[in-house]
Amino acid sequence: QPQLVILGKQAIDSDNNQTGQMLGALTGYAQGTFASKVELAGDKVKVTREIDGGLQTVALNLPAIVTTDLRL
Repeated sequence: QPQLVILGKQAIDSDNNQTGQMLGALTGYAQGTFASKVELAGDKVKVTREIDGGLQTVALNLPAIVTTDLRL
């Protein structure tokens, strides 16, 4: 059983970032998208991502799916 799945944001889905989100929906795993920083801490993963107002950090329980941004 994978605990952390990391995917790029670009795929043959026309760069719509659908693959990670679809996998999250099918598996029921927590998901963090467009990650610019990822930190593992015990049974959690902290995902930092850029948003319009700056940076947002979310803590997800493992197992989780993370899609990356070009800054990771």
